[in-house]
Amino acid sequence: MVPLARPVILLLCLIVLVAVVRSCELDQTHNGCRIENRGCTCAFGCKSDYRYATRQECEDALMGTSDDICGRRPCLHGGSCIQISQKPGYKCRCEGTGFWGSRCQRQCPTSEDPLPAQLPYECIII
Repeated sequence: MVPLARPVILLLCLIVLVAVVRSCELDQTHNGCRIENRGCTCAFGCKSDYRYATRQECEDALMGTSDDICGRRPCLHGGSCIQISQKPGYKCRCEGTGFWGSRCQRQCPTSEDPLPAQLPYECIII
């Protein structure tokens, strides 16, 4: 392995680890549900990530009896929409799309592009 490759790989792994470990304060967690990929996902997590208190509330949103902001498909280029309680009411997950940004609207740098000072974690391929 090239001597420079090890530190670069280690740095990339560290960036991914920090992105995954980021979480909310303990008093901001609860059991809740969110709309993800046109279905309801329920788990324990941050209140901001799990907008609905119950599966029924989530399913009501899917059926159109409450507002389904993800139904408007705000995420571009195949990004996944997740409803959250904070404005704008959704979060786009861009991992694996080749794009990043709040709506997966920015293309990841290619090998020909000069690398930015901070590479978005959505663009890191391990």
